[in-house]
Amino acid sequence: MSRGPAVIITEKDNAARRIADILSDGTADTERVAGTTVYKWGGNRCIGLSGHVVGVDFPPEYNDWRDVEPVELIDAPIDKQPTQEGIVRALRQLARQASHVTIATDYDREGELIGKEAYELVREVNEDVQIDRVRFSSITDREVTEAFGNPDELDFELAAAGEARQVIDLLWGAALTRFLSLSARQLGDDFISVGRVQGPTLKLIVDREREIEAFDPEDYWELFADLETDEDGGFESQYFYRDEDGNEAERLRDGDRAEAVYDALADAETAAVDSVNRRTRTDSPPAPFNTTQFIRAAGSLNYSAQQAMSIAEELYTAGYLTYPRTDNTVYPEDLDPRELLESFTADNTFGDDAESLLAADNITPTEGDEETTDHPPIHPTGELPSRSELSEDEWEIYELVVRRFFATVADDATWEHLKVVAEIADREVVVDGEPTTEDLTLKANGKRLVEAGYHAVYPYFSQSETHVPDVTAGDELTITDTAIEAKQTQPPRRYGQSRLIETMEEMGIGTKSTRHHTIEKLYDRGYLENDPPRPTMLAKAVVEAAEDFADQVVSEEMTAQLEADMQAIAAGEKEYDEVTEASRRLLDEVFDDLTDSREEIGSQIQQSLKADKTLGPCPECGDDLLIRTSRQGSYFIGCNGYPDCEYTLPLPSTGKPLLLDETCEEHELREVKLLAGRKTFVHGCPQCQADAADAEADRVIGDCPECSEEHGGEVAIKQLRNGSRLVGCTRYPDCEYSLPLPRRGDIEITDDHCEEHGLPELLVTYEDDDREPWELGCPICNYREYQARQNGSELETISGIGEKTAEKLQTAGIEDVAGLKDANPDELAEEVDGVGADTVRDWQADAD
Repeated sequence: MSRGPAVIITEKDNAARRIADILSDGTADTERVAGTTVYKWGGNRCIGLSGHVVGVDFPPEYNDWRDVEPVELIDAPIDKQPTQEGIVRALRQLARQASHVTIATDYDREGELIGKEAYELVREVNEDVQIDRVRFSSITDREVTEAFGNPDELDFELAAAGEARQVIDLLWGAALTRFLSLSARQLGDDFISVGRVQGPTLKLIVDREREIEAFDPEDYWELFADLETDEDGGFESQYFYRDEDGNEAERLRDGDRAEAVYDALADAETAAVDSVNRRTRTDSPPAPFNTTQFIRAAGSLNYSAQQAMSIAEELYTAGYLTYPRTDNTVYPEDLDPRELLESFTADNTFGDDAESLLAADNITPTEGDEETTDHPPIHPTGELPSRSELSEDEWEIYELVVRRFFATVADDATWEHLKVVAEIADREVVVDGEPTTEDLTLKANGKRLVEAGYHAVYPYFSQSETHVPDVTAGDELTITDTAIEAKQTQPPRRYGQSRLIETMEEMGIGTKSTRHHTIEKLYDRGYLENDPPRPTMLAKAVVEAAEDFADQVVSEEMTAQLEADMQAIAAGEKEYDEVTEASRRLLDEVFDDLTDSREEIGSQIQQSLKADKTLGPCPECGDDLLIRTSRQGSYFIGCNGYPDCEYTLPLPSTGKPLLLDETCEEHELREVKLLAGRKTFVHGCPQCQADAADAEADRVIGDCPECSEEHGGEVAIKQLRNGSRLVGCTRYPDCEYSLPLPRRGDIEITDDHCEEHGLPELLVTYEDDDREPWELGCPICNYREYQARQNGSELETISGIGEKTAEKLQTAGIEDVAGLKDANPDELAEEVDGVGADTVRDWQADAD
């Protein structure tokens, strides 16, 4: 038996660092093995993978899209190859001499598969070493110590379920993506991606958009009256009547009758209270967080599903939260809520609330409908960070989870509801010249929070109260004002990301670990825009083509059945080969339908792609103006008639352009918005923007510091055609002196001047009345101060980057803002633990 080190394998480097710190009592050091960081103490080594370090793919001979037909991929062999060669080399090197190996990857289907991949890499170089598996739901001292004290074996059936998903997704995704892309002649970076879970998800969104577009609004009217008592002031009431079924109805569908009732109501001076109804309602605390409900709650704080999960995973790895991928909504029996509450009593933010909850004689947590045995619901671990340790976003998500736990062990809230019905008797209502005598009825509903209960510790649910005074039957109320409002019925709302994930869960589409990634992929591939998600023309075309020629591609029943099959593999009820072979045959059937309609599908998608990029007529030749991409990857607007017509318009370089439905009346061009990460701003009509940039004369503000004495140069505020602004020399390009200016807001030249440089001070104002003007001051002084702030910590000027994150970025070779702007978001996200590609894009947008 080898006497080498005991090796621990985790899923990521930050988990390895945390576990090494726990098991070594803080004494672990680092070393580099094959270029990979390894944590060491005594005879132990701990290495973090980078998720999957082995990937599945087809052999190289299948990679030529033009020579290999998509249908040939269905029965093609599948290879496993290292995707992170440096980490794989390091793991093999450690494993060769290992005396014992412990796999400590995440405890779920994906983590088990990553653990199996590590197991196989170890076995390739060391057939005899003992390999254990440890599982935990939070990376805390207690759970990690207990897990390593009670090791288990790898669950090969659960890993096989993960591997089946991996292979099936490869087969469906590669074959369908290649087919659609080749059919539409859309290759390179703009290939058309579709997959087993993407298809049904996209259909959900497209179907909702169809409902919205087909919706035929109906007119209706509602009537209101302000009532006032002699003592308690005024309140609003609403007119209602009884419909054919005897139910209260507020909407009047006949405009003439609505006007007639309103005239009668407006003529009245008083109303008599007919009835007063009081009742109390118990408002029960929410259930513990599972993944879906956590994403929903984070969505109410304006976090996308991807952002919320990325932050939660980082907090889990740091030991502050339990594992964030769980279906469970019932706390385990070994969770002592009183003990967990006590860990918060000394905290400045949570201490008072924890103390108030501990005052209860009996603490019984709420329970949801789902109870599983893998992970508990998402909750804090009791290891508290200081606020300075976390970024603003991390703290907000951490507080959300802490307060959700508090809510689940808090008391019910109690609301008092008060309904007042008042009557205006014997009023004449004239419709089409025919008078009738009617009693007009008004109602007002008030509510107040009698016992705050869980609302006192969980402020994320509405606590708004509606005041209605305490009146009694027979009281006479004064009518002080009346109103009639013409309205229309509204179409169904688009799915927000959290509601979309809930619907996917209800329909069995995807898993708790994959749903938010699926939505992100749909955005990345140009199928979705805006938030809530809205399908592009390409999305509609892909769904329509699938419905017409291969409905199984977008069938939720098909993907839900495959998810059930994978669960059956994990339970030992089905074999890996049985499920993957059935999926190949199903895909074969799909291609029987697709292949015969290849040209029609391609034409349908090509038309949608062009529609997604068409702005309107070219002013020079009348052909279509399209959004195009230059050889350098930047966007611009060019004529479809090129090379016969070379008309172009510039676009800002700050984001990906998307077209709006609004059209410029003057130029008949669709307006453009720019998507930079998750941030969006409207550019408007490109022709108007270009005309404005050409028309705006440079505003001279003083002498050029570099060339005024010798050549008489001056500096002016310049508006560039790409949307950028700067203070630059009027002798450009002979003199290239320039200073940056903010891209947004109106720049005003004040009467105050800088004593040092003689230039006027500048003021930036905004159309948004809530935003204070920015006193920019002297542009030279302002830029000098900006550079001074950058010394040693330039990255920290970007919103969301704190000291710890800046250190991580610098370790990855990103030293300054320029380096951040030039970085590839996906590659940087892989290098920096706890940072997602979308977060990097947001930083880059802020850097611009």
